[in-house]
Amino acid sequence: MSGGHGGLMDSVYRHQRHIYDLSRKFYLLGRDGLIADLVPPRGGAVLEIGCGTGRNLIAAGKAWPEARLYGVDISEAMLETARKAVAKAGMADRVVLALGDACAFDAAALFGRMDFERVFISYALSMIPDWEGALRQAVRCVAHGGKLEIVDFGQQDDLPVFWKRALFGWLARFHVSPRAELKQAIGKLAADMGGFPHSRSLYCGYAVRGGLIRI
Repeated sequence: MSGGHGGLMDSVYRHQRHIYDLSRKFYLLGRDGLIADLVPPRGGAVLEIGCGTGRNLIAAGKAWPEARLYGVDISEAMLETARKAVAKAGMADRVVLALGDACAFDAAALFGRMDFERVFISYALSMIPDWEGALRQAVRCVAHGGKLEIVDFGQQDDLPVFWKRALFGWLARFHVSPRAELKQAIGKLAADMGGFPHSRSLYCGYAVRGGLIRI
């Protein structure tokens, strides 16, 4: 993963990862609501794609103490931080972390299992060039009867135009591109792969929640 998108993410977060959680809590809105809505079955497996520093997996572990937790990320630098955070939280025996491309990782090889009762992606699709490929991969990892949950930047529909321009310009500096077609992509995947889609705007369009229940 030293080149390509993995190398880019390592370069972006090599230093930022040390202050990532402290700074992002002010504008990565909706993450804790998503975690509260996971409600995995007792002993169920939860996978985060684009797990970054491990912050969300630790929160999920506290919210759902009987869940088995897994995380994959393309950045070895972020995973280094995640491993330390997971160990500090006392969850090293509950959380399995692996290096992998969100669009093409082999869940069986990395984690010893093909599917998960809950899969979630938090503010990662907007950073993945082939985000639709990552979305397809995520659905493949959802067990039948399981759920995929997503939160990411919205299109700022009900906020002032100057706000959207300023935010999108700032996000672009970090290779972040909010996905305007996310709702449609979820709907198409639900139709193609079998599932019930959902999508809704949060905080006047600042963020979007979406996902599906796989049948």
